[in-house]
Amino acid sequence: MFRCVGSARLLPQAYFLGANFPNPFNPSTSIDYALPRSVIVRLAIYDVLGRKVKTLIDDDSHRAGFYTAVWDGRDDGGRSVSSGMYFYLLEAGPVRQARKMVLIK
Repeated sequence: MFRCVGSARLLPQAYFLGANFPNPFNPSTSIDYALPRSVIVRLAIYDVLGRKVKTLIDDDSHRAGFYTAVWDGRDDGGRSVSSGMYFYLLEAGPVRQARKMVLIK
């Protein structure tokens, strides 16, 4: 997904991991991220004990551009997770960025 102005494609100049919105959230939240070049990308959700809850993105050749991932509050098995604090981690090429979010049921 690229944002277009006329016929020109806009590409980010730096890696970016935005704050999820809304936060706190229920039942889902959006996470914006940007990649200045094509790289291997992993975006995952972790609980406060550091256990992986959900893998949102696992792509060995993710194209450069602006993106939004959505988490619906479910784990990799499709089960709803409990209320609490969670962390999301973006690993993209040379970059590792993490942020926290809160799920309220």
